[in-house]
Amino acid sequence: MIALIGASGRSGAALACALLAEATPFTPVVRDAAKWSALGLPLAPRIADLADPASLRTALEDASLVISTAHARHAPAILAAAPQDARFVLMGSTRRYSRWADAHGDGVRAGEAAFLASGRAGVMLHPTMVYGAEGEDNVQRLAALLRRLPFAPLPGGGQSLVQPIHQSDVTRALLAAARHPWTGPEAMVIAGPEPMPYRDFLAAVVRAAGLGARPVLPLPLGLLRGLAWFTRIIPGLPSIGADEIRRLTEDKAFDIAPMRGILGVMPIPLEQGLALTFASAPKK
Repeated sequence: MIALIGASGRSGAALACALLAEATPFTPVVRDAAKWSALGLPLAPRIADLADPASLRTALEDASLVISTAHARHAPAILAAAPQDARFVLMGSTRRYSRWADAHGDGVRAGEAAFLASGRAGVMLHPTMVYGAEGEDNVQRLAALLRRLPFAPLPGGGQSLVQPIHQSDVTRALLAAARHPWTGPEAMVIAGPEPMPYRDFLAAVVRAAGLGARPVLPLPLGLLRGLAWFTRIIPGLPSIGADEIRRLTEDKAFDIAPMRGILGVMPIPLEQGLALTFASAPKK
């Protein structure tokens, strides 16, 4: 039995739809039955809280493959609750490679360490910034901000590298990982086809959103982090955190040869992914 933990979340729901489309049997495992019901998918879920070992153990008692799109910090609880012969496909994040310490990245690193030390068969996939999911708030939030600004204020002029991945490629990677005959624990980055400067990524978002060109205005990191606070109180502006600004100063570029070679997933170009994203977005 395939147990899909986090089936009502963004990546989880996308994977659930893909499994249903290919008629692969699975059992959704969720914390909130109402949230799962709102998706309108024709399966009864098992209810479990990742912080409740007993309910999680019951939900996974007959699982031969556990796929989790929940935060990687829950990996130790999932490993402890699953049958000893179960295989795993877990979602991490490339935040585990960030030089800036935060709870999110620390949780991913701890989850990965627990999984790699467990000896259990499977993989933890570390996606870069994911865009294109139903309700995602990465490129849509960026576009919403740029609709209200005549320029793009970026630390260092936006020269740091990014390599975003479309949700459809995340789903294809999860499906391929579920089919792969892992013999031990592994970790793998999944990302878009190639890294690019953030200013080029921003320009591509502007084009896809149908906005006019937004010139880049280089500003000091400290000033931008201070200004980020005002996005929480100015009506109409999406909230931007100071730590998000800081992460714009580090390169996020990764080798995806394992993703291509082992999983057989060739990620779609950014322009194609953005076209899909904005074609399905609600009109403002």
